[in-house]
Amino acid sequence: MKLTVKPLKQKDAGRGLAAIDRASMRELELENGDYIVLSGTGDGQTVARVWPGYPEDEGRGVVRIDGRLRQEANVGIDDRVEVEAADVKPAESVTVALPQNLRIRGDIGPLVRDKLSGQAVTEGQTVPFSLSFGPMASSGQSVPLKIASTSPSGTIVITDSTSIEISETPAEQISSGGASGQGAPDVTYEDIGGLDSELDQVREMIELPMRHPELFQQLGIEPPKGVLLHGPPGTGKTLMAKAVANEIDAHFETISGPEIMSKYYGESEEQLREVFEEAEENSPAIVFIDEIDSIAAKREEAGGDVERRVVAQLLSLMDGLEERGRVTVIAATNRVDAIDPALRRGGRFDREIEIGVPDKDGRKEILQVHTRGMPLSDSVDLDQYAENTHGFVGADLASLAKEGAMNALRRIRPDLDLESEEIDADVLENLRVTEADFKEALKGIEPSALREVFVEVPDVTWNDVGGLDDTKERLRETIQWPLDYPEVFESMDMQAAKGVMMFGPPGTGKTLLAKAVANEADSNFISIKGPELLNKFVGESEKGVREVFEKARSNAPTVIFFDEIDSIATERGQRTGDSGVGERVVSQLLTELDGLEELEDVVVVATTNRPDLIDPALLRPGRLDRHVHVPVPDEEGRKRIFEVHTRNKPLADDVDLEELASRTAGYVGADIEAVCREASMAATREFIRSVAPEEMTDAVGNVRVNREHFEHALGEVQASVTEETRERYDEIEDQFQQAEPAEEDQLGRTFQ
Repeated sequence: MKLTVKPLKQKDAGRGLAAIDRASMRELELENGDYIVLSGTGDGQTVARVWPGYPEDEGRGVVRIDGRLRQEANVGIDDRVEVEAADVKPAESVTVALPQNLRIRGDIGPLVRDKLSGQAVTEGQTVPFSLSFGPMASSGQSVPLKIASTSPSGTIVITDSTSIEISETPAEQISSGGASGQGAPDVTYEDIGGLDSELDQVREMIELPMRHPELFQQLGIEPPKGVLLHGPPGTGKTLMAKAVANEIDAHFETISGPEIMSKYYGESEEQLREVFEEAEENSPAIVFIDEIDSIAAKREEAGGDVERRVVAQLLSLMDGLEERGRVTVIAATNRVDAIDPALRRGGRFDREIEIGVPDKDGRKEILQVHTRGMPLSDSVDLDQYAENTHGFVGADLASLAKEGAMNALRRIRPDLDLESEEIDADVLENLRVTEADFKEALKGIEPSALREVFVEVPDVTWNDVGGLDDTKERLRETIQWPLDYPEVFESMDMQAAKGVMMFGPPGTGKTLLAKAVANEADSNFISIKGPELLNKFVGESEKGVREVFEKARSNAPTVIFFDEIDSIATERGQRTGDSGVGERVVSQLLTELDGLEELEDVVVVATTNRPDLIDPALLRPGRLDRHVHVPVPDEEGRKRIFEVHTRNKPLADDVDLEELASRTAGYVGADIEAVCREASMAATREFIRSVAPEEMTDAVGNVRVNREHFEHALGEVQASVTEETRERYDEIEDQFQQAEPAEEDQLGRTFQ
């Protein structure tokens, strides 16, 4: 039967599997776990183990195999391959040869048998074998094992009873016999996680014209000439180009930007011409230019004459008078705006594909790729890590997996004899990467997509905020609901609020609320302390604001938190000797919040205790349109705050929190925290002075914070908000309420 080849899912690659849809399995009379022979073009042939197909393939007549099997069968994706049941005998014994640089003492046979159990192999074949250890492990690659001899001969299956022997001759010196001599390809489509739609676009642009130029001739159009991959560093642009080059049997030329630059006049351009000539002679060919911004920057900004000529040469090579034949150019850059605009038109780079920061599902796929050959313990839950790694790009997740494995290695290092040249095979067999190793690794890795502005999402929940129920509810409506229930907002044709401004006296819990919001909204969190944006150079402060919003857009959903916004957004027209930088920052903020560029899934939260200083244009609907007063807590609120701060303290029975709440009128959250801290300190002081040092450890369980200690604390800590201050904030709230539109409560009614 002939079936169409498709790529395998990332987590199943490297195991010698072929996923076939159930209808085709029935027709071929195959069961799960049977073996089949896949025959491609020429003498390409390979044996694989049958696996039930994915639900989306049902009835489509496809077989999914990984890059190694595709290479052995000599087929590409979307080619047709002949499938028939294979008569495969169980192996009695197999001799494998290890690479020369791998030195292991003891019997590695059981380890090889466990890893390769169920795989069909032939004499002379190279099988990737993941040790996750030794000199090859650091590069994240598998060790290439060579099958030296098998008994019986032909294609056999390694079972639990197969005896595995290690050949004295290293793998490099054994001839490949009849099997495909080339090793497994370095990078295949299964090694790329979370970029399915981008990969489809690249393949459609590059594979179709190379495999079936007649389609384009029939349509009467020129095939696409170039693809520009752009996105943050570490998202997989170069990896994708490598995979495409490996998968398509095309000539591959690579240009690393700075390499072609020469000090001699005209030599740089000549080197470029040579690369394209070489590609034309060997067409179909791909020319890959990595970091294209280094050789094709905007000509008007290029410092030297050479740079301008190189750009001009590249333009004429890509779309000049000479025919270019079947040569496709792929370029990668993380600074797409720095490239000369003449390159970014149809006929040169026809398609620009953004390789963005992966979402949760993408992160899980990437983690599956990098932990594919790892001996993971059952406690490691990749879903949980995919959930908790906001802002991580592929390179960060690769580092996370590598660091986790290194932590496992550090754990067993005391048992290793580092003096000896060989490593004991028993140690390898017992090596496992655990949950603790991954947790430890996560602490040391910063997400590079958010590196300059990233803040660890605080672990403050709504339960840590005492009282303030109305305020919490309004914040939840504004920030959490649009992220959790987008379909309701869509059906109501309602835009989510752009921003929230919390105002109130100092110490009422504004910053604490912002932390809780960031945590509960399960989104990225960028914290900006007002004055840190200000810079002594003209234009730099505004650039800082632009960059913050740019980062937030590319890592949405994001909460941007401006603490003390009055320091950078004071009312314009009151210049006080700061060369107008404050006014320019306000203007920049206004355009970012409500300019031509839409803010998708980005919410701005600002706090201030001087709302009267802020520029009125910022406070209008469409910008910071929700004004939330964080008031001085009432008696019930104060009791709840006391409960939060005494939750884990050893209180004596005579402490009455209700009475304390009634006696602390005018106290804000920060004052109440100070009272609890002072009372605990008084109890600690009393205990330390009354107990001998040697009895301290035994007696510490008897310490209690009693009423007397709280009396002392109330004498020490005074209310920080006067009646006058409170009235002033109430007046401000009345002003805001009069100014706000009547339909403000539409959101609440929708959900009720």
